[in-house]
Amino acid sequence: MDAERWQRLSPLLDALLELEPEARTRRLQSLRDEDPGLAAELEALLALEGDNDDFLSEPLVMPPAGVGSGAEVGPYRLESLLGEGGMGQVWLASRADGLYQRRVALKLLRPGLTSNDLRLRFTREREILARLAHPNIARLLDAGISGDGLPYLALEYVDGTPITDYCREHRVPLAQRLRMFRQICDAVSHAHANLIVHRDLKPSNILVTPAGEVRLLDFGIAKLLDSEAPAPEQTGTGMRAFTLHYAAPEQIRGEPVTTMTDVYSLGVVLYELLTSSKPYRLKRHSDAEWEEAILTADPVRPSQAVLRDTATADDRAAQRRRGRVLAGDLDNIALRALAKRPEQRYPSVEALAQDIGRFEAGRPVMAQPQRLGYRFRKYVARHRWALATGLVVTLVLSTALALIAWQAREAVAEAARAQAMQDFMIGLFENAGRGREGEPLDLDSLLDGAVERGNLQLAREPRARAELLGVIARLRMGLGDQAQARALLEQQAAIIAQTADIPASLRLESLVLRGRLARQEGDAAACVTLLEPSLGDARREQAQLPPQAADFYSELGRCRQAMGARQGARQMFERAFAVRRDMRSDEVGTVQNLIDLADLQVEDGELQAALAGYRQAGERLQQRVGGQHGLQIDIGRRLAGVQRRLGRVEEAIATLRATLQLSAQVSGVGHETTLGVREQLVALYLDDNRFADAQAQLAEIHRERLQRLGPDDPAMISSHGLLGRVAWERNDLSTALVHLHDALRIARTARAGRADQERLVDALLRLATVLHEAGRDRDALPLLQEARQAIDAMPGADASQVDRLLGEVEIALDRGDAGRARLQRARAEAERRHGADSPQALRSEIAVLREGAGDGRPAAIARLDAIARMPRDGARASEVRPVAWRAAAFAAEARCRQGHVEAALGGLEQLETELEARQRDGSALRRDVTAIRQACGR
Repeated sequence: MDAERWQRLSPLLDALLELEPEARTRRLQSLRDEDPGLAAELEALLALEGDNDDFLSEPLVMPPAGVGSGAEVGPYRLESLLGEGGMGQVWLASRADGLYQRRVALKLLRPGLTSNDLRLRFTREREILARLAHPNIARLLDAGISGDGLPYLALEYVDGTPITDYCREHRVPLAQRLRMFRQICDAVSHAHANLIVHRDLKPSNILVTPAGEVRLLDFGIAKLLDSEAPAPEQTGTGMRAFTLHYAAPEQIRGEPVTTMTDVYSLGVVLYELLTSSKPYRLKRHSDAEWEEAILTADPVRPSQAVLRDTATADDRAAQRRRGRVLAGDLDNIALRALAKRPEQRYPSVEALAQDIGRFEAGRPVMAQPQRLGYRFRKYVARHRWALATGLVVTLVLSTALALIAWQAREAVAEAARAQAMQDFMIGLFENAGRGREGEPLDLDSLLDGAVERGNLQLAREPRARAELLGVIARLRMGLGDQAQARALLEQQAAIIAQTADIPASLRLESLVLRGRLARQEGDAAACVTLLEPSLGDARREQAQLPPQAADFYSELGRCRQAMGARQGARQMFERAFAVRRDMRSDEVGTVQNLIDLADLQVEDGELQAALAGYRQAGERLQQRVGGQHGLQIDIGRRLAGVQRRLGRVEEAIATLRATLQLSAQVSGVGHETTLGVREQLVALYLDDNRFADAQAQLAEIHRERLQRLGPDDPAMISSHGLLGRVAWERNDLSTALVHLHDALRIARTARAGRADQERLVDALLRLATVLHEAGRDRDALPLLQEARQAIDAMPGADASQVDRLLGEVEIALDRGDAGRARLQRARAEAERRHGADSPQALRSEIAVLREGAGDGRPAAIARLDAIARMPRDGARASEVRPVAWRAAAFAAEARCRQGHVEAALGGLEQLETELEARQRDGSALRRDVTAIRQACGR
């Protein structure tokens, strides 16, 4: 068919497609009378449209063979088909093995596919879902391959309705629709924070449960922003990797997608929630027409889209009322989200949600040009009751001119700041993927580049530059790079001091960050000195800036706590808790303050009260935020720690196992958080002298870290250190030394931050302890001296453990006076920091007493006997037992030296019987006791 013929056919075909069947038949008859050939061609084209419907209704790829209701895939039994698409099918399923009763949505990849892309997408979806933990995102529960080689993903089953259908069926009011939309934005923003773009946001992927909870589904075509693997816009079967009606222009053009792509799709969803229609008015609704509209057509304003032809006057009146509500702000918000160019949209999903929040609060929105009349109208609308009387109106109007003049300057300045920051962020991330010779930049380079570009591009916007420095400093602190963070915060503080219009919120945020850094560096006194003078400012700003005030109180409380000022810390935590409780929005911060208060109870020895506090925090987090939150892992670990101190080892192990399962779901099996929980479980095994169990767990942890991080990552220090200790307890000195030397080697090459220095001291102590216990004190001495120098360089660090061990080594090397003096200092510091009856203080005291008892001092032996009689069960049993056992061994050793051999051997026999019952796997202490008995028997 030539172009001229098609130009004549096309408009006639469009017109026929718009007609009902009877009218279409009459029109075709009239065309036959005019041009029979033309009418025949039109009939053929109309017939093809019907054929296409049948063709499109057929599956593109055949379903998996042998899959049907009742079939088993891995540990799951299929119940009913929920849906299918190009990648495969989704089934409602339940566990066939009865492990748990929860029903799941089981996603199956079609077998036998030749497309590597579909398999890549399936694998990518699993990786993406494993990253996400948000109450409004359907969770990944399991993944695997069936015995028949069929890959599957087990997802949280959401019994819900597409959000647009739910709102229509339940006649959901506009205010509630906007709240639900902000929940969607929060979930998508969480994905973006994890470097994930959804790429297929639409109502069918956003379900609402019968309880009104929103859930975001289907990350099957999501894109990992930090992945080097290509994420094509078409599948290997030729299907588009997006849904056309919700696709952004850049997806149609085949350009790279960004987080602004999701902003556009959310704009379409918002438009439907506001108007119950799509943004474009089309004739045929063909794919070609949709593409053209998305690329070139202007969306209809929502306030106009609701004005449809209706049968009744009441309907028309309701539409006009709806149109008046949508006109203005909501029109502008929706249209900005639907802008053709990404840079013209909201810079982030969070910014879109914030503008919705501004509309709900009656404040000026960013999508609206900030004209003075508009801002003044919003002010009047927010304060309409206060302006009810003529006197107040007159007063307000008399000051309005001055206010408007100030607002004019402020609006220009705010717009300049916002534009400068937007241009900066776009430029930064446009260049983030291009390192030297095309290699991707690492995180250090990206952050350094951000500072450099910020200093240049934001030089005339000091407030924006100060905000940027704070963000990057926070990231540096999270990476453990305190030195870089300190330099950035010093720059920020200088800008704030030199700039007149810095808001109180930024001043408080800067103070909190600087205080937190000082605390993390071990200088809690500097933190208190910095924050205390601004306590009055925080109180004055509390009503206007409750989040910043609560953060300030919390940080000051933690710094006071680190200095031992527990009462002052409690006052700050209680004040922060009260502010957040009244806000009713920062539930995570509220829970964190409950944890802070329980931590204080632990320090005060109120362990039962602390248990109740942690449980209250966990229950509140479960009720208000959901169980799948990282803070639940922290709470579980603290609970287990208190249970351990109470001597409830089995209960602590059960708590940690449940926490381990949660961490694997929230963070992933190989995530460092999960491995940290497993290491805490290892510590419990060590307390219970279950060295074989501990070694098996540690081997898995070590292997996981080695595969994921490589042999020289700082996280390997902990694995090597624990493996070395367990090997020594099991009398394998050579293996122990290999691991402990590896830990020290890695620690010496790590960064110079506070956390790295602490790891270095720990590695030195572990190796020196084993060498000392093995009788190699000359090798241990330089390691302990190095550890002491490292502690001297860390303000506020606890030197009692290093000094105790160093004193013991000096005495063993015949440096008795220096060793005894050092042991006394270690004991005094341990008592000051931890209490006179703490295990830390008792270990130092025992070392001093051993010297005195060896010289035949009865008082020293009597004190060792008293420590040996401390209760072995109940509260703090796991901490007390090793101290009491060692005291009993040293008391017997002293009696043997004095010639009281029978009494000494009787005490040692009783001790060995207890140790054999408690330490079936053997231990270094059992070997020491055996050596003392053998020496005494000679």
